[in-house]
Amino acid sequence: MDVNAAVAAAAAIAGACTGVVATLAFRWSERDQARPTRSSMRPDLNAVLPPGVDTVLSVLRSSAVVLDEGDAVVKASSAAYALGLVRGGRLASEPMLHMARDTRRDGEIRQVELDLPRRGTGRGEALAVSARVAPLGSRLVLLLVEDLTEARRIEAVRRDFVANVSHELKTPVGAISLLSEAVMDAADDPEAVSRFAGRMQIEATRLINLVQELIDLSRVQNDDPLDDAEPVRVDTLVEEAIDRCRHTASAKHITMASGGTADLRVWGHRGQLAAALGNLVENAVNYSPARTRVGIAARRVTAPGGDLIEISVTDQGIGIPEKDRERIFERFYRVDPARSRATGGTGLGLAIVKHVAASHGGEVSVWSSEGQGSTFTLRLPEAAASPGPARTPAGEAEPSPTPGHPTPA
Repeated sequence: MDVNAAVAAAAAIAGACTGVVATLAFRWSERDQARPTRSSMRPDLNAVLPPGVDTVLSVLRSSAVVLDEGDAVVKASSAAYALGLVRGGRLASEPMLHMARDTRRDGEIRQVELDLPRRGTGRGEALAVSARVAPLGSRLVLLLVEDLTEARRIEAVRRDFVANVSHELKTPVGAISLLSEAVMDAADDPEAVSRFAGRMQIEATRLINLVQELIDLSRVQNDDPLDDAEPVRVDTLVEEAIDRCRHTASAKHITMASGGTADLRVWGHRGQLAAALGNLVENAVNYSPARTRVGIAARRVTAPGGDLIEISVTDQGIGIPEKDRERIFERFYRVDPARSRATGGTGLGLAIVKHVAASHGGEVSVWSSEGQGSTFTLRLPEAAASPGPARTPAGEAEPSPTPGHPTPA
C-alpha cells in the first residue's frame, strides 16, 4: 500500500511539472508573437505594392526602383543594383533622389538624362542614363532608369564613320577634279596631259579601292558568314593571298614564302576569309622595304574549346609603335597617314580582318617591333582536318622569322 501511494505521488508530481512546462512554453510563445520584429518596427519595408506592379517590374528591361515616403528602397530590380543605383537600401544618385522628392510633392512625372560615375572604375568613365520618375499610388514613387551608354557609343561611332568616309572620298574626288582642269588647260602640251592623266588614274584607283573596301566592310558587318559556311583549305587561302600581291612584291623584290602544316581547314565563308588573309599579306608587302621577306605560315594549336588554326603573316617592315598597336584595327586609323597615301591604303583593311575573325568565332592579334617588323596572327576554329607534315612548296623556302620575331609556325 505504501508502494502504491509513493507511485501515485510521483506521477502527480510529474504531471504537475509537465503542466508547468507547457504553461511556460505557451506564455513564451505568446510573448514571442507579441514582440515587435524589425519589419514591424519599419513599416516602410513592408509597404505593399499595388497589385501586379511587382510582376511588371520583374520583366522590365529598364532598371526599376520603388521608394517610400522616407526615401527608403521598397523594391529594386537586379539591374538597378548592377548599375550601382542602390546601395545600402538607399538610392545612391542625389539628382534622382531630388527628382523623386519633387514628384512625391507635386505628383508630376519627370524625365532627365544624366551622366553618372561608373562604379568600380578609377578612370572617370561616365554612365549615360535616362531617368524617369512617376508617382505610384499615394505613398510610393517609381524610378525607371535606362542605360544609354552603348547607344551613345554606337551613335558616336556612326558620326565618326560618316565624317571619315566623307573626308576619305573628298580627297580623291577633289584631286580628280583639279587634275581634269589641269588636263584641259594643258591641251596643247601632250607631255603634261600624259602626266596629269597618270595622276588621275592613280586617284581613280584609290577611289575605287576605297568604295570597294567600304562595300566589303558593310558586308562582313551585316552578313552572317556561317549561313554559307563550308570547310575551307588554308593552303588555298594562302595561295590566293600570295597571288594577289605577287606583282607588287616582285616590283619591290620582296620574297614571299609559305610554310607550316599542310592540309588544314577552317570553317567559314571562303570569300571573307580570303579577303581577310589577303589584306594581311598586302599590308605586309606594302609596308616592307625592298629586298626583304614576307612569310605566311599555318599551324594547329590546342585550345580549351577546341583546336584552332593559326595563320601568321610575318614581315621585316617598319614596325608599329607601341602607342598605335591597340588602335590599328579601328576603321580609317593609320599609323603613318603620309605613307598610307603613298601605298594607296584606305585604313579599312585591318578593320575588315577584325570583323571577319570575330564573325567566324576567332580573333586577330599583332606583335611588332619598330625597325624589325610585325607578325599578324589570325586564329580561327578548325574544321575537320587531319594532321599533315610540314610543307614547303616547290621553289619557295620555309619562312624564317626576323630576329626578335615570334615563330609564326
